Amino acid sequence: MSPGTSEFIRNVIIIGSGPAGYTAAIYTARADLAPLVIAVSVTAGGELMNTTEVENFPGFTEGIMGPDLMENMQKQVERFGAEILFDDVTHVDLAGDIKKVTAGNGTTYLAHTVILSKGLVYRTLGVPNEKRLTGHGVSSCATCNGFFFPGQEIAVIGRGDSALEEALFLTKFACKVTVVYRRESLRASKTMADRALAHPKIEFIWNSAVTDLEGEEKTTGLQLENLLTGKPATVVRQLISGNSAFQSHRLRQCFYQWAGLPAPTGCP
Repeated sequence: MSPGTSEFIRNVIIIGSGPAGYTAAIYTARADLAPLVIAVSVTAGGELMNTTEVENFPGFTEGIMGPDLMENMQKQVERFGAEILFDDVTHVDLAGDIKKVTAGNGTTYLAHTVILSKGLVYRTLGVPNEKRLTGHGVSSCATCNGFFFPGQEIAVIGRGDSALEEALFLTKFACKVTVVYRRESLRASKTMADRALAHPKIEFIWNSAVTDLEGEEKTTGLQLENLLTGKPATVVRQLISGNSAFQSHRLRQCFYQWAGLPAPTGCP
């Protein structure tokens, strides 16, 4: 029996190829368990493949690009003998002593142990130009990318404590933070709401939703719709989000956390 057939029982299958999955692969490979890593994508590396410069990973004093970091991890995993399958996972059966993992190629792989390192998937706004401008003024990680937008205007699209935490954090860098909210009152804790409402750098656009993003090579504005009147409006700024307007990976009901935009006016 050979690996890849349904009869071959592996020691370990790891689902996911982000930092957590690769860390698990390094430890299990060094323990001579011959792990199979299923990347859950045609390319390995997880969400860091969509990140530009990473400055908060230990050991890189000048920072490192996200794809370069994940390439280094992949080489380290392969050096210890782990096998990587660049495919998706369509079904998992964890019942019983022998676990079953079916990949996109139709093969069902068997293992004594399955390690789930699924990572996160950012929700998106679902507007036409979002994918094209991701990484060009659209981002989903305020703490990752806020540093790169000093003195600019930033828009946060979301609700609840998570969005307001991001907005408050961004005031360290931005000259103004605009929170775009679909309703006319905040769904957040009183403490967080009071802080945001009282902050001199934060303003709110109520009862509004983003209908599209503007810009050619980079984001230059947000197209909004007033949900009460149906009237459109345009906010001219540059946008930052999670897949690069900051998206919320912590708040499931929130699409984007913020979008940082170069301020045309209003900033000292």
